[in-house]
Amino acid sequence: MAGIVSENVESYISALDGTPDPVRLRMEKIARGNGFPIVGPQVGRLLGILARSIGARRVLELGSGYGYSALWFARAMQNGGSVLCTDLSEENRDQALAFFREAGLEKSLSFHVGDALSFARSQSGPFDIVFNDIEKTAYPDSISVALPLLRVGGLFITDNVLWNGKVAGRGRHDETTAAIRQFNSMISGLDNLETVILPMRDGVAVCQKVR
Repeated sequence: MAGIVSENVESYISALDGTPDPVRLRMEKIARGNGFPIVGPQVGRLLGILARSIGARRVLELGSGYGYSALWFARAMQNGGSVLCTDLSEENRDQALAFFREAGLEKSLSFHVGDALSFARSQSGPFDIVFNDIEKTAYPDSISVALPLLRVGGLFITDNVLWNGKVAGRGRHDETTAAIRQFNSMISGLDNLETVILPMRDGVAVCQKVR
């Protein structure tokens, strides 16, 4: 999914990236080569900052791909933190496990292959962070699953909430855009969440559970 920020601004920000770690570089190369959607380094860095800022030790990912966002969480939490990943693909799980072994973080990763929401319903909280990047038409359903699993003060973070700007368009919307618009309205209207939508990459919603 293309970002909503202009290409020259994205390039400028990328040039400030410093020296990325080799594991992350290989993950990004796979994404470019296969057209696989990942959150990218800027959103990844945001995830790490948010995890550190609340002292996160336990993260649940709804939709993990081959572990790119999970790597950012794991690096931010360091020793003792855990990331519980979900994805429909066994190949993605195997890739994620290999990358985490290479990064020396294999003890921090658990990976479930199957439907993310069904699996999450079987879990016990509290989690410090629930990161949401599943099929977009399921975004509205993710709210009632994620929030009971979060501790007060925890974060519900969702990617792709601006959907290449389509959510701001007028008139009729396709099913995916309509679902994301519904999701954005729902999280913005809940009185137990403090919500901000950040217009970076394809839009990131950060919700803190306040009670």
